[in-house]
Amino acid sequence: MDKRASITQRYEKWFQRSYTQPYVLRLFIAGMTLRSTEAVARVKSLCAEHLQGRFELEIIDIYQQPGLAKEYQVLAVPMLVKISPAPARCLVGDLSDVDKVLRSLDIHIRR
Repeated sequence: MDKRASITQRYEKWFQRSYTQPYVLRLFIAGMTLRSTEAVARVKSLCAEHLQGRFELEIIDIYQQPGLAKEYQVLAVPMLVKISPAPARCLVGDLSDVDKVLRSLDIHIRR
């Protein structure tokens, strides 16, 4: 029973940290196209609504910073990358389905 309690305590600590640790996100876009501006607006809205004050968002234009695009192996845009908390995750394409984005990036929110 002690082993089970230990596992439960570790999970509870991890779960509590997932609500307090800031999320570090990078959004890769290509120029100021309509698709890019929509992606920026969606991600900013998602962060403001679901990650209130516990996120860092960096928007990277692959035309202006091609080195970062190569480093992150960006093959398509928009691409949203969750750097931390671990594990890192990425989502490419349409970011309009908020629940799908949250699930795909393993972002825990309080409901």
